Formats: sequence, C-alpha cells, structure tokens
Amino acid sequence: MLLEVEKISVGYNGLPVVKDVSFSLERGKILALLGANGSGKSTLLKALNSSLPLMKGKISIEGRHLQSLTRREIAKKIAVVAQETETKFPITVLEFILTGRFAHSSVFGWETPKDLQIAHECMKLCNLEGYETRLMNRLSGGERQRAVLARALATQAQMLLLDEPTNNLDLSHQALTFRLIKQRCQNCDSAAIVITHDLNLASEFADEIILLTNGTILAKGTPREVLTQENLQKAFNVEVLLDQNPISKNLRITTIY
Repeated sequence: MLLEVEKISVGYNGLPVVKDVSFSLERGKILALLGANGSGKSTLLKALNSSLPLMKGKISIEGRHLQSLTRREIAKKIAVVAQETETKFPITVLEFILTGRFAHSSVFGWETPKDLQIAHECMKLCNLEGYETRLMNRLSGGERQRAVLARALATQAQMLLLDEPTNNLDLSHQALTFRLIKQRCQNCDSAAIVITHDLNLASEFADEIILLTNGTILAKGTPREVLTQENLQKAFNVEVLLDQNPISKNLRITTIY
C-alpha cells in the first residue's frame, strides 16, 4: 500500500476541520476528493503533504510515518499541484519546472543533464514545447496551470496531490491533465489524489472517490458506489440525473436546475 491514513483529525487554532478520516490508496490508482466548498478537501490535502500538523491519527507513505520524514524526503515522495495563483516574479517556464528537481539536486544545487531532460519531457507532455524562455508572469492562467503540472511531474514523486488542477483550463486540456495523471499512475507505480468539482471528470478518471461533508467521509468507493442521487443530494443539496456515458460507459451526472 502506498498511502495509509488512519483516523486523522486536522484543523486550525485547535478546531478540527477534518475529523476521524481513514482511507488507503494503492499504487496505480487515482482517488478523487469531492465535496461542497468548506467540506475539508483542501485541509485534508495539506495534511497529506505535512504542511498542516495532525491533531490526531497517523499518515504513512510507503510504510513510513509521514511525520518522521524530512522535508527533502517528503519532496521526493510527494508532489503538489495547488490551486493556480498568479506568479508575480519573472522566472522562465523552464526555470520554474526545474525547481521541481531540487530534492534530487547535488550539494551545489546545479541542474544536471538528466534534470534538463526530464524538464523538457514534462513540458512536451503538457503541451509547453517552445515555452522554455517565456516568463511565468506573462502566461495565461491555463498556461501557468499546465506549467505547475509539468513541475509536479518533473519531481518524479510517487504520490501526486492535486487541488483543482483543471482550473482555468479549456476542455481539451482538462482531459489532457487527467490522462497525464492516469498515465503517470499506471506506468510509474504512482498514485494521485485529486480535488475536483467536476463530477463527470471524477467519474471518468477516478478509480475511487471520497465524498466529504462537514469534514467527515459521507461515502467512499468506486464512482458508481459513491455518486448516487442520495449521496449527491446530501453533499451538495441538488437533484441530479444519472445515466451512462454512451462512449465510455461510465456514470454520467447531470444537475437538474
């Protein structure tokens, strides 16, 4: 098992936001975190990256307690794609992606030919060829988000944590993002946890789903097990129509307005 989360609670100023959450994740799998705004998704993701301390419980990655790892060890094992924010400083796209290699760098901190090769490969995967000298603060929101994903892929970490990675992306790049995540998980013995508000993307690409409400798990399992009319009514207070995507045969969700 790549990741094990055992009865964790985490929050701010002594007040729990996520309460008694437990789950595990195997290599090769994508787990989607779903829930309404304020349900605890981003807080849970911060705990999984050790950027927010646990109030109780335990997180283990590859059999080691997360709390026992150094920041450099965590950076080698876990890569984060946060919600896209504007880059204020003038760093090139290539330089930005190479920062994802810092955990692998030598004592002098210089990039190696291997680092450059991996950076260029990740740029190609994310449709960023020719962007090497473009400045991050001159890119569109969607271009920056693709650069953030390329940086995460360049880390070669076994665990990807992605907080709404398709923000600002058009339809083709939304699908590209999830395909890249799935390919990385299947081909590199990796796993990914993805926060998304797009229920249909979760249904298409996730192997498992956790549906959060008020910081606790309302349901977890396969997309068909979790994305029921009853669960979605409880979590989002909306009525939905469920049918089958005629192409992929996966569950399709339509909100009834």
